[in-house]
Amino acid sequence: MANSNSSSNNLVVPQAREAMDRFKMEAANEVGVNLKQGYNGDLTSREAGSVGGQMVKKMIQAYEESIK
Repeated sequence: MANSNSSSNNLVVPQAREAMDRFKMEAANEVGVNLKQGYNGDLTSREAGSVGGQMVKKMIQAYEESIK
């Protein structure tokens, strides 16, 4: 899959960045990971994965509720 952008984490709707940041902070809080505003490169792979996994879990739950 060719991507004209050098980064794969660009949002399709740039205005959604603030909402995604809030969503990420909420998910991190739920799994007990302390995120800072800005750079979080000091997270372990386990911590970053748990935040991402929680975000996916919540997105799946929201989708499933929307199709009921």
